[in-house]
Amino acid sequence: MNNVNDEYYMKLAIALARKGRGYVSPNPLVGAVIIKNGRIIGRGYHQRFGGNHAEINALKNAAEDVAEDVAGSTLYVTLEPCCHEGKTPPCIDSIVEHKIARVIIGNPLVSCQGINYLQRRGIEVKIGILENDCRKLNEVFFHYLETGLPFVTIKYAQTLDGRIATATGDSKWISSEASLKFAHQLRAAHDAILVGAGTVLKDNPELTVRLVRGRNPLRVIVDSELKISRQAKIFQNISGAGTLIATIKTADDLQFQRFANLGAEIIAADADKQGNVDLKKLFKILAARNISSILIEGGAQIITSVLKNNLASRMVTIIAPKIIGSGIEAVGNLDIRSLKSAKVLSVQKVLRRGDDIIIDSRLNY
Repeated sequence: MNNVNDEYYMKLAIALARKGRGYVSPNPLVGAVIIKNGRIIGRGYHQRFGGNHAEINALKNAAEDVAEDVAGSTLYVTLEPCCHEGKTPPCIDSIVEHKIARVIIGNPLVSCQGINYLQRRGIEVKIGILENDCRKLNEVFFHYLETGLPFVTIKYAQTLDGRIATATGDSKWISSEASLKFAHQLRAAHDAILVGAGTVLKDNPELTVRLVRGRNPLRVIVDSELKISRQAKIFQNISGAGTLIATIKTADDLQFQRFANLGAEIIAADADKQGNVDLKKLFKILAARNISSILIEGGAQIITSVLKNNLASRMVTIIAPKIIGSGIEAVGNLDIRSLKSAKVLSVQKVLRRGDDIIIDSRLNY
């Protein structure tokens, strides 16, 4: 089987893997396709955290095909099959048991010995088919695995002249309805959504997924002085979406207790040099809770702090064809005095939603 066919079937596996987005974290997105006699006999993907891996689901799907079994078939999988016991048994054992002849892997895992295990048992293994695409598919997983920190996406909508609100603070709505739907898709794809106290006070958002299908992310409010109102919308549907407030106040503070009584989780975080919540330390706390991705939706102070401390990996900028003149900028002072010190981004995609342009880019450090 030539590389053209290998790439075709790996693309199918990648498409399957994407179906798990928003449901498998902190596990990776994985898709699998089983081919025999030039025909697809099994498809599967990792559907939810703690559930069967893609290879097992593909084998189960193939078992429903009464025409032939999987012995002698070829398995295409986007990520090296697991070789360790976790919430599920190792996938490599099932591959050997079902007498699969060839395994084509998109992205190998350096720390795993699954490839060697399969080869020692006479199974032909080929790696690196669409490896870059497979790694990009799991950029969140690999960042989380390699840094111990969540993959952070900054998202904001701005006018053509670079304003996220007018001088009076009015920002509803800069972007189009189509862009708002796109923003909700981003929410559903992340483990947590984070905003500052100013955004809650000014916009009173719900921070839930409503315009598309998907789970609600954990809502994280950074409120160093516990200034937000206890009547805010985020406290109206606590049962539908987890809510965490990070503050520098301690548990013996009266406001601390009042917010805790509303059903939100309050954590006393360390302060940075400016006397605000230390975001890097907060992100480490969230990572320890299996939060592998965070979507930041504002405001300008939070966005600026994240950029200044090199904590963001992705930037999604929605540009509306509007001009308002003087207003509020998304990014404040980064202490950059020379263009040589500018934050450099690589544009991955440019999308059109309604009349808006969306630039999806990655920060290069």
